[in-house]
Amino acid sequence: MTTETIGTDAGDARITWHPAMKARLVLAVSHGAGGGIEARDLRALAGTLPAHGVSVALVEQPWRVAGKKVASPPKTLDVGWRGIWPAVAAPGLPVVSGGRSAGARVACRTAVELGAAAVLALSFPLHPPGRPEKSRAHELLGSGVPTLVVQGGNDPFGKPEEFPDGAHELVEVPYGDHGFAVPKRADLTQEQAVTLITDAVVKWAGSLG
Repeated sequence: MTTETIGTDAGDARITWHPAMKARLVLAVSHGAGGGIEARDLRALAGTLPAHGVSVALVEQPWRVAGKKVASPPKTLDVGWRGIWPAVAAPGLPVVSGGRSAGARVACRTAVELGAAAVLALSFPLHPPGRPEKSRAHELLGSGVPTLVVQGGNDPFGKPEEFPDGAHELVEVPYGDHGFAVPKRADLTQEQAVTLITDAVVKWAGSLG
């Protein structure tokens, strides 16, 4: 594991690399507006994917690196993501653009422009909680590249059945909330829920190229 600081037009971003021994893909994946790269799904992917030929670059947006508590506006997040892209593309491998929540929106909005091979959208915030009329489906549907959505079955930002039909694939994590936490009364454990996420991404990544 190595860490590098990348200067962007939005400020310094940080990349924590979890390299694969024989990498065939890079997954560059960022956090959401309410947390950082310590999120359970990001940690699990960084711990699992390198053994399957995927180097994982966990990206911290400049607002997190600067210690701010409030996320930058969407356009500024896009600027930060553009700024780190040369570093994640430097190994010369296809790059999957990924993120959780707000990071998933960034990945979808910039995929074609940056030449991403695919998009991984974790907990895509289809709408603000309780505001289904404020749909962000156009961002997901406009990604323009193969896209996998992994969504909690009880995500207040959009349950799987609320998602529109489209070219994307969608994997449901039963009972999961926006952070993929599952209640203790659920008939799957938290560990099983996380394994469902990593298994789905490993299978999907294996189908790319």
